[in-house]
Amino acid sequence: MLTQAPITAMLPVKDLGRAREFYEQKLGLTPAGLQPDGKFLLRCNGTTLALFPKPEGTKAEHTAVSFKVDDIVAEIRDLKARGVQFHDYDFPGFKTIEHVAIVGADRAAWFSDPEGNILCVHEEVDAAQAGAGAASATRPGRLC
Repeated sequence: MLTQAPITAMLPVKDLGRAREFYEQKLGLTPAGLQPDGKFLLRCNGTTLALFPKPEGTKAEHTAVSFKVDDIVAEIRDLKARGVQFHDYDFPGFKTIEHVAIVGADRAAWFSDPEGNILCVHEEVDAAQAGAGAASATRPGRLC
């Protein structure tokens, strides 16, 4: 069964060097090495992220990868200090405030890698916290 199979998320990249720098330096993922087929693997808390060169890139309109964090406000602050720029949205029924939107039982914030892949940090909250906008008191750190 797949319930025991490790997961690898695949992200297309135009410039492997630029993408590696972003994921290693700005997001703090652990490099696992270049593969014979050209993919570069990164590790993140038991999950593998594979960057694969694709000269024409892709244009996904959805979130490609989301990182679950304990304290979204602190994580945003940490990532911004590393040069990550967050997206802000203001649509009917969907608005970010200080980069964060409430989506169901999550507080979420989006940003893009240099290749155009949409990434997210999200924090699970209960209904009372979601309404109040409270965050947990855990310490921020690298995403992995």
